[in-house]
Amino acid sequence: MTYLGELISIGVAFSWTATALLSEFGSKRLGNLTLNVLRMALALLFSLVLFVVVTGEPLPTGASWEASGWMLLSGLVGYVIGDYCLFQCYIIIGSRYGQLFMTLAPLAAALMAWVTLGQQMNAMSIVAMLVTLLGIGISVIGRASPQPSPKGEGVTAHRSSPSFWRGLGGGFSLKLPLNGVLFAIGAAVCQGVGLVLSKIGMDHYVVSADMPEWLVPFSANFYRCVAGIIGFSLLLWYRDGMEPLREALHDKKGLSVATATTIFGPFIGVGFSLMAVQYTAAGIASTLMAMTPIIILLPSYWLFHEKITLKAVLGAIISVIGVSLFFQG
Repeated sequence: MTYLGELISIGVAFSWTATALLSEFGSKRLGNLTLNVLRMALALLFSLVLFVVVTGEPLPTGASWEASGWMLLSGLVGYVIGDYCLFQCYIIIGSRYGQLFMTLAPLAAALMAWVTLGQQMNAMSIVAMLVTLLGIGISVIGRASPQPSPKGEGVTAHRSSPSFWRGLGGGFSLKLPLNGVLFAIGAAVCQGVGLVLSKIGMDHYVVSADMPEWLVPFSANFYRCVAGIIGFSLLLWYRDGMEPLREALHDKKGLSVATATTIFGPFIGVGFSLMAVQYTAAGIASTLMAMTPIIILLPSYWLFHEKITLKAVLGAIISVIGVSLFFQG
């Protein structure tokens, strides 16, 4: 099917929108690391059930040692390091500016895919990427500023930290803590690089009757989740011990949210994101999957009464124009 990878990528963006909304509640209730440990564990459980239903075996087949190695590395880079940097930047500079810097992820994916896989994007695709990311950036900046938390977390936190100043035109400037900016850039780069590492790993799979092509991304994500649960468990143990996890296992409401977050995130969302890069360039897929800040505007208004500003609408319109350019030619 023409543009299959692009269509899957847009579907992933909707899935990650649901993940973002659910994770906001789950992180506040359970804690970020605890939630991530549960998400990885549940994603592994769902994957095992899927493999039993489809292949009759609880573990994935078709992955060589080389393939599984690439996927474990992808999980370490994309899940553990990337998400750790992302949550740290949210604490220091706030989620709005964190999302702004995450627009660097498609550029990192495109560059990594060009260096390692020789993937090249035509002129129209490059223009479409830049227009889409510009729209996302304008929309993120144009969102209504959230109220600072009681702990002082957000864009004004850590005033004593080194600051990063950036101007755009004459009416817009950012003054953000340098460490928060570095965490945000690290998260974006890790997300883009992790996606390409997954593509490299899937290229080493052996497709057979026991491992149909459509199941390869879910098998690949299984190995990523193995790396994720090991990494997040070690981080949780080092920072807080395992008591938060034991408490979370007795929180029925928290477990329900963690389950829903897992379905839309590490299971369906990530599985189909890996499927998308099988059918289109990593830079294009990553750009379309970065549309979450646009898609989330209306749900945030309905659920959290977050004001929709003129800049947010303008950014959304520009992003939609950019997305439409991917389907030209």
